[in-house]
Amino acid sequence: MTPAPTLRTLRWWDIDALLALEHDLFPEDAWSPGMFWSELADPETRHYVVAEDASGALAGYAGLACVPGEPADVQTIGVRRDQWGGGLGAALLTDLLDEARRRGCRHVLLEVRVDNTRAQRLYERFGFEPLGVRRGYYQPADVDALVMRRDLTADVPAVPEPETGRPA
Repeated sequence: MTPAPTLRTLRWWDIDALLALEHDLFPEDAWSPGMFWSELADPETRHYVVAEDASGALAGYAGLACVPGEPADVQTIGVRRDQWGGGLGAALLTDLLDEARRRGCRHVLLEVRVDNTRAQRLYERFGFEPLGVRRGYYQPADVDALVMRRDLTADVPAVPEPETGRPA
């Protein structure tokens, strides 16, 4: 049995591998290098992790924006395709929610493509509820985003069933 990927803090030297994965997963609306560098430059309000497989290769990543007293915001979650369905997306999301709690945030928001039902199911398992739709949020594809919210003060158990697909 292959060991589960391990999570650690994202570092600048991870950005090239992260960008390759980002472009594979989100070819139409991938983040630029500058966007990731900007996120890394603000550790007071940002939390980014990567998952490494047994060989040390990048298997996934996730990021959170969180200012105490304000709702946290899931910035991104990506899981390498060969890792889909193995629980890595759930592990990354759990890390983000734990960090939001640790930083004193009471709610977590996120946007997910309306056509990404696999990610929506993951978020629903973790107690996220739909709030509304942002029209044309994902550009240049002009795809709408479903806005979802999780109350961290409520006792909402996450169902750790295996994922059936790609996180957001």
